[in-house]
Amino acid sequence: MDSNTQTALITGASGGIGYELAKLFARDHYNLVLVARSSDKLNQVAADLQSQFGIAVKTVALDLAAAPAPKFLFDQLQHETGVVDVLVNNAGFGGFGEFASMPEEEILGQIHLNITTLTHLTRLFLPAMLARRKGKIMNVASTAAFQPGPLMAVYYATKAYVLSFSEALANEVARSGVVVSCFCPGATDTNFQKRANMENSRLFKKLRPMSAEAVARDGYRGLMAGRTVVISGVQNWLVAESVRFTPRKLVTAVSRWVAEKVE
Repeated sequence: MDSNTQTALITGASGGIGYELAKLFARDHYNLVLVARSSDKLNQVAADLQSQFGIAVKTVALDLAAAPAPKFLFDQLQHETGVVDVLVNNAGFGGFGEFASMPEEEILGQIHLNITTLTHLTRLFLPAMLARRKGKIMNVASTAAFQPGPLMAVYYATKAYVLSFSEALANEVARSGVVVSCFCPGATDTNFQKRANMENSRLFKKLRPMSAEAVARDGYRGLMAGRTVVISGVQNWLVAESVRFTPRKLVTAVSRWVAEKVE
């Protein structure tokens, strides 16, 4: 990759918000490192972006939920790519259902990918950014981070971790030249709802999710502006803010109502 061009590493980049973020970075002439499980999808995305924007794209087909994956990725990029100027921790997933009946691998998989992998990658790439006094990290959380989520208890809890972790980290690196931004999309039209078995929930059937393109644009602008917390959409911002002034039992009840399936 051209050492004079900045490089952005994006996880979960084969579709949805990750793909739309990749397009925005490519438009601004960043070289890209794209990570996801599907090599076929990644290769197609890489070919499209290279053709459209004339930038270099490296793809890494990797299951980041595997414990050794973050260090493996970091070591590989140290040898092959060099400096990573922007880290976008976008990979993650959710699962729908009552906690007691959810498969253990579904529960632990969410915790590992949404929390452990994100934390590990941040720890690996942040020190070099601090040494250069330059860099950006976007941790993708969700508006789920602002309240408990019955029927998606683990997912909501993992996103609360991402928000808390990112805000604390942003404070630690203030005035260092490094930006840490927590991006909190609301319901978005991606494959997330299918993977989470939420296609028939009120959230996705009745409340009209935003497009991945519009959501990614909000997150990208917030990151470039150096904002610590970025919430996509005015309605989502209002909901997140209102939670602070609403009784917790009511917040939890409404959260469940939104997640419940409808005909």
